[in-house]
Amino acid sequence: MLAILKKEINSFFASPIGYLVIAIFLLLNGLFLWVFKGEFNILVNGFADLSTFFLLAPWILIFLIPAVTMRSFSDEKKQGTLELLLTKPITTLQLVLGKYFGALLLIIIALLPTLLYVYTIYQLGNPLGNLDFGSTLGSYFGLLFLVAAYTAIGVFASTISDNQIVAFIVAVFLCLFFYIGFEGIADVISSNTVEQLGMNAHYKSMSRGVLDTRDLIYFLSVTILFIALTKFNIKKQ
Repeated sequence: MLAILKKEINSFFASPIGYLVIAIFLLLNGLFLWVFKGEFNILVNGFADLSTFFLLAPWILIFLIPAVTMRSFSDEKKQGTLELLLTKPITTLQLVLGKYFGALLLIIIALLPTLLYVYTIYQLGNPLGNLDFGSTLGSYFGLLFLVAAYTAIGVFASTISDNQIVAFIVAVFLCLFFYIGFEGIADVISSNTVEQLGMNAHYKSMSRGVLDTRDLIYFLSVTILFIALTKFNIKKQ
């Protein structure tokens, strides 16, 4: 599994993909949070918190993560190297996890520079250090679990077709559906139970700084479900 993970990371940074993902993520967040005037601009809002970042980041990641994962298995299938990988002395699960953690690690690397936002808000607070660290820490945990689920969905989508564009579109659709789709259905039928099936409700709960085991179990369940579906698809093929 480690060999696959290293191969994935090396392939990301041997090509412009890894650098582009990190640059685009930081650039878009930076522009919306600090430059463009609007509801996401921290300086315009005048509040020393990162709530706008944690509101914006999931939407940017809905498109960036599928862009990273779309080549995971679709590229191997297109080049005919998937069969070669399956002949190696590794299990199908190890292959899937190697691909999964390779993509996940790249996204986490992209998130690390955003810790500078925390320091900036800390310095801008009046008085100095006027920042809700509990809420910020909970939001980062929520974002990490959200990223883990998005990545699992993206890797699964890459097994559906050998066309990367198809894999990208499927991944974006599934991520959107799981993030806000259930919330939209819940609004129509007025059901709080259906809303709890969506990621947004659990992500918002964690963003309040409260780490509820129900939220953790939900994200882990979605992640494990799509990893299992990915393994099933690979074995079937």
